[in-house]
Amino acid sequence: MKKKMIFSEFFRNNGIVMGSLLFGLVSFWLIFLVILPQISMLDFSFRYNLPPAEQGGPKDVYTLSNYEHLLYGSDSTHQTYNTVDLMVFVRTIIAAMFVTVFNILLCYPMAYFLGQSRGSGFVRLLVVLLIIPYWINEILRAFALKIIFGDSGLLNEVLMFLHLTPQPIDFIRADIALYAGLGYAYILLMLFPMYNVIESLDRNQIEAARDMGASWIRIHRRIVIPHAKPGIASGSTMVFMLSAGALAAPQILGGPSSLWFTQLVYQWFNDSLNWQQGAAYAIVLLISTISIVLVMMKIFRVNMGDIGK
Repeated sequence: MKKKMIFSEFFRNNGIVMGSLLFGLVSFWLIFLVILPQISMLDFSFRYNLPPAEQGGPKDVYTLSNYEHLLYGSDSTHQTYNTVDLMVFVRTIIAAMFVTVFNILLCYPMAYFLGQSRGSGFVRLLVVLLIIPYWINEILRAFALKIIFGDSGLLNEVLMFLHLTPQPIDFIRADIALYAGLGYAYILLMLFPMYNVIESLDRNQIEAARDMGASWIRIHRRIVIPHAKPGIASGSTMVFMLSAGALAAPQILGGPSSLWFTQLVYQWFNDSLNWQQGAAYAIVLLISTISIVLVMMKIFRVNMGDIGK
């Protein structure tokens, strides 16, 4: 009954023609560009990597060997674990969490300033200045960061000119360039959801709390952060999922020991031409990231309706 009311209200607000068009486009995008490719990927992950002549034959059956390879590698006895791939997977998830927390700490003050200073021309200028760098391709921005963080790059030149370091710092090998690149790549996806929510906060609540003697920490903890929680959850979800699934930034900015799990997926698909194994790795990454997001939503008491606001 409730769903019928939502559909009727949707078509009443948008009209029959426009409502049908919007519903059809969204359905096409969801079914043909999201659901069906994932189902195909899931089917691939349970198949053997067979030559084209044997596909569809008696050997083309379902198997768990692709998932077992992630756990045990080439050990058919299952006595030793595939520590290399498993450590890459764990490191990728932890690094994506770190990038997400870093973006929250970086974007919250900016979102609060922009949201509480709404209507001024200076704020609009700041928003434009934040957006303009993203007109450049992500790969070009990653190469620009590699130049900045390089041994003879701008950052090392400034540090050595100020005598803060006697020799260049290897930001690439230390993964500092990688984390900075991932944080910079998705910073707007964290900033704007938080900004949109904080902008709707009634400033009278903050002024009343200040008049009653509440400290700034208490104001943010009891008023601003609870109000901004949907925006924080939405931004965190996008940043975490995209960071865990990033490929360009780890390929360009990653050091020799900073292999990303998506690079393993890429190697299986393109270098080894083993789509079945690559699909299994991709499905594991997808399910793991979704599960982590759902658990964190449960912990912080955020539902999908809050994120969609």
